[in-house]
Amino acid sequence: RGLGDVYKRQARANRNGQTHEVNMSINIGSYHAEGPFGNENNLQARSGVYVILGRHGAASTWNVIDVGESQNIRERVSNHNRAPCWRGQGHAQLSVAAIYADAHNRMLIERQLRVQFNPPCGLI
Repeated sequence: RGLGDVYKRQARANRNGQTHEVNMSINIGSYHAEGPFGNENNLQARSGVYVILGRHGAASTWNVIDVGESQNIRERVSNHNRAPCWRGQGHAQLSVAAIYADAHNRMLIERQLRVQFNPPCGLI
């Protein structure tokens, strides 16, 4: 269930020396996801798949705790009925990553990631 590295990209400074916000991304299965974010407010209010991730410390790899899909990822994660399960997995750090997709594709992606990672929270 462990995942690879989190990739951080920072845009180059523009002509007046300002830098852009750091964008984080992570590969989850064969998908490129935005995040992981420690706060659901960093999620966009868009259709897609959310992946709840946990790890035991900053040096450890992320584990998939839950996978779900929603028309509005930010709202769904903020008010999720499985949040107690996420917190009950014993990880020191919880985060969320997002794969934005339309209704048809988000259901396919969710199903594929649930089979691949078999997360402890939620059912297929």
